[in-house]
Amino acid sequence: MNLKKYIYILISTILIACNQSKMPEIQDIIEEPASYVNPFIGASTSTDAAGVYHGLGKTFPGATTPYGLVQVSPNTITGGDNGSGYSYEHTSIEGFAFTQMSGIGWYGDLGNFLVMPTTGKLQTSAGSLANTASGYRSSYDKTSEKASAGYYSVNLSDYNIKAEMTAASHSGILKFTFPKSDKSRVQIDLARRVGGTSTEQFIEIIDEQTIRGWMKCKPDGGGWGNGDGNANYTVYFYAQLSKPFKKYGIWNVEIPDDWTRKREDIESEQYQQKIAEATIEYGNKETEGKHLGFFAEYETEEAEEILIKSGISFVSMAGAKKNLNAEITDWDFAKVKAQAWKLWNDNLSKVKISGGTDEEKTVFYTALYHTMIDPRIFEDVDGKYTGGDGKAHESEHFTKRTIFSGWDVFRSQFPLQTIVNPTLVNDMVNSLVTLADESNRDYLERWELLNAYSGCMIGNPAVSVISDAYTKGIRDFDAEKSLDLMVSTGEKFGNGEKGYTYTSFGISNTLEYAYTEWCTANMAEQMNQKNIAKTFYKRGKSFENIFDDSVSWFRPRKEDGSFEKWPKEGRLVEWYGSIESNAYQQGWFVPHDIEGMINLMGGNENVKKDLENFFDKAPENLMWNNYYNHANEPVHHVTYLFNHVGAPWLTQKWTRLICQRGYRNSVEGLVGNEDVGQMSAWYVLSASGIYQICPGKKRFEITSPVFDKVEFQLDDKYATGKTFSIETHNNSPKNVYIQKILLNGEDYNKPYLSYDQIVEGAKLELFLGAEPNYNIE
Repeated sequence: MNLKKYIYILISTILIACNQSKMPEIQDIIEEPASYVNPFIGASTSTDAAGVYHGLGKTFPGATTPYGLVQVSPNTITGGDNGSGYSYEHTSIEGFAFTQMSGIGWYGDLGNFLVMPTTGKLQTSAGSLANTASGYRSSYDKTSEKASAGYYSVNLSDYNIKAEMTAASHSGILKFTFPKSDKSRVQIDLARRVGGTSTEQFIEIIDEQTIRGWMKCKPDGGGWGNGDGNANYTVYFYAQLSKPFKKYGIWNVEIPDDWTRKREDIESEQYQQKIAEATIEYGNKETEGKHLGFFAEYETEEAEEILIKSGISFVSMAGAKKNLNAEITDWDFAKVKAQAWKLWNDNLSKVKISGGTDEEKTVFYTALYHTMIDPRIFEDVDGKYTGGDGKAHESEHFTKRTIFSGWDVFRSQFPLQTIVNPTLVNDMVNSLVTLADESNRDYLERWELLNAYSGCMIGNPAVSVISDAYTKGIRDFDAEKSLDLMVSTGEKFGNGEKGYTYTSFGISNTLEYAYTEWCTANMAEQMNQKNIAKTFYKRGKSFENIFDDSVSWFRPRKEDGSFEKWPKEGRLVEWYGSIESNAYQQGWFVPHDIEGMINLMGGNENVKKDLENFFDKAPENLMWNNYYNHANEPVHHVTYLFNHVGAPWLTQKWTRLICQRGYRNSVEGLVGNEDVGQMSAWYVLSASGIYQICPGKKRFEITSPVFDKVEFQLDDKYATGKTFSIETHNNSPKNVYIQKILLNGEDYNKPYLSYDQIVEGAKLELFLGAEPNYNIE
């Protein structure tokens, strides 16, 4: 040790000792975390604000419960790439749907059972953003718009109606406060679907307060990927109104058989005009058609309230009724709202924090809230669900779940869940494995939506999730069947014996397949399947096959083995062998063999310098760019690579800066798509001071936390400890560098710890200062 380092350590030790003697008390742990949830964070699809085709967060602001099947939320737009159905800058609302997706592109889906209160002339088309008078949509008073965990409200200016909504797990309830009118109305657009249209609907009037029916949503009606995502589902409803309807009707649009009905079709003026000219049928008790809507008409007094509640099921109308009767038994709106609030408080309390500013607390708990929307429940209260074969099944020993945004969520969302909700991880593994069985497929889907094998994005992320779960002892699933599927998935989609992938996105595919091939080997080895392990460990080295020493970077190969032409701009060309990224961004993805990657790249010092360049050239706002592009997933682990090249202080510096710059308490508070919890899970982990680069290995990186204390509540089924806590001393916006580490009260000098230590209930203490400590290794 040289003299300079010795003096630095001596001074640091003295300063820490002095500061410990005058350390302020850690603030009280937050007991009601739901009060720090702002559902408007990320609630914009604006490409103008984002400066790129991906848009911003694409979250929805409406009412839902943790992992609930139902989301009752405002919708401002149908069509375009507006997957959440809502964007904050829009000035009018189409209605309030009972199902939504969170934070996605590819045109989105769901947005079914759209309810709208109206007065005056009946209109059957939603109309346009540019002209609200052209349909049943309404302008709204932006200052009146309120959202909190499990609740949303707004004043509809065109009708002078206040709309409020809340939700239970499988059902929702809306309360409308009407003006005095002889033509007040609650109307339901049964054809409406985000990114397209339902292609067939059925409605039956049971009595003067009750309706039931279904909406079939097929690929030829657009939706997920405008039909390319293969979403094919039926939404069933059982709905009741608090005030009996003496007058009601159904609007029915005869869509010509030769009309196509994809997203661009239903957006057309011709299609919208056809809907506006719908036939109105009064008094019909039962109707089936291609484009239906229902309305109940009333005379209302000033400030009269009319409520509508509905159960939703993806199995049957009977299931929808059972869901409603199990959860919302009366018309007590306040009770349902209070129950949703309690559910959110209970679930958000799985991670307790103290310290930080109000802004940081709001960002944190809203991020945690967004990680608790998916993967959502996909079964009724009785355990029945629709399987991949289109038949009704009943879950045993697990909860059937859906919306697995694999390419995104394997990176941070599922590693987070292995700590706070390991049962959910088991559920998702079982859901994917049973789906393969029911669909009679021999491989795991990478992006599942309502049983659809959508094929969205690349890689084999389900393999990562399963391997990680098994490695961590989360094993309440059929491991042998899972491994069989992992192997066959790798054979169908992988680098194989050739050792690289030469089709589209050769860098991205080769690197991601190499990682999941390692994941298969990792699980096989633990199961004593030595031949499988040997084969797939070898394939896990495939990343070496596309590294070109002449350019010192990864480069896609052609089928004949020769390299693709290297572009003039080098690694910065977007889409060069890389999906939604460039070679510079994608090339850091060798999580299972970081040491091997570093050796290829010329060793620690070369990699450190290149990483510094990568971060230094990123724009301060972290919006879409050619360097560290936090707006998209391929780079999310890269900040933590500094821990592997002997420079953990740079991990600490940059994670704190990203938490500060990339996440804010505002509509534009997410720099990219929320991506079904991934963007937020990165923040929850990083702001807490930990992160897992390689799911499948137990190593969690240590970084500088945003908060004074973070306490994870552990699940006693999978953990021997009760809580895992991280405490900081001397934390401030300037004191971001770790000076000293204590683990369970003992000196500790590593920038990482093990998942085993986490679930044993470790206590990690981090002493922070304004200057780097170069001696944590």
